[in-house]
Amino acid sequence: MFNRYLEINSEVKKAIEKGDPVVALESTIISHGMPYPQNVETAKKVERIIRENGAIPATIGIIKGKLKVGLSEEEIEYMGKAKNVFKVSRRDIPFIIAKQLDGATTVASTMIISALSGIKVFVTGGIGGVHRGAQETFDISADLMELANTNVAVVCAGAKSILDIGLTLEYLETHGVPVIGYKTDEFPAFYTRKSGFRVDYRVDSVNELAEIIKIKWDLKLNGGLVIGNPIPEEYEMDYDIINKVIDDAIIEANKRGIRGKDLTPFLLSKIKQITEGKSLESNIQLVYNNAVVGSKVAVELSKLYKR
Repeated sequence: MFNRYLEINSEVKKAIEKGDPVVALESTIISHGMPYPQNVETAKKVERIIRENGAIPATIGIIKGKLKVGLSEEEIEYMGKAKNVFKVSRRDIPFIIAKQLDGATTVASTMIISALSGIKVFVTGGIGGVHRGAQETFDISADLMELANTNVAVVCAGAKSILDIGLTLEYLETHGVPVIGYKTDEFPAFYTRKSGFRVDYRVDSVNELAEIIKIKWDLKLNGGLVIGNPIPEEYEMDYDIINKVIDDAIIEANKRGIRGKDLTPFLLSKIKQITEGKSLESNIQLVYNNAVVGSKVAVELSKLYKR
């Protein structure tokens, strides 16, 4: 029944049907995460990296109410330039479809559309989580509930340090979501390789990652996995400096009454401004790094399912 809402491009559809490796990509990073033209250039390069590492990229978005899996270059350009592209999470999907609007998919909605399409691996920058002060605001990203319920493995550079990383990890533990460190014992914090919090398990090979993913779903242990892949050292930002910037930005946001879905874009904008653009370069490089790892995981997972 959902096929009437879903449009998978022919290359991606063929790969899914054959069990070949496919990697899903979100579109929020295109429409809301970076300025034009860096957003479009980054999206296209991520797709190239995925191809170079043996998988087929499937950038996901909503255009005129249609769930698109595998955006064309023209559609990526459109998403990067268009105004009034809504940021779409789980709750928003039916409204955006019904009103035939354009939507950029978050981690949660990209996971949903990936699962509908049969894509098992998704690469993003960082997952959403529990916001600082959530004990008063109850501000918790829908990404976490999606990870608890939807069978997609998410390769990310951890969670942004604008969040309460300790509570984010507690939430994931409560819902049985494995948090894996790829070649790291510590959960990465997006701009930095360290967060002060340990992962559940460290895994040092993509073969083992693929095996863990397959075993989890073979056993009907529904829900996703978080694969924390630290930003490359040469692009890492100073841990103390980035945390001071975030603390100052949060104080300013509180004074100005900025909260809810407006908070994250405000904080990221302030971080970029204060770090003189270095945070944007870090953001781009960690996504490229995740694309390499995600592609290799998808390739190994494809081999296991074809045995």
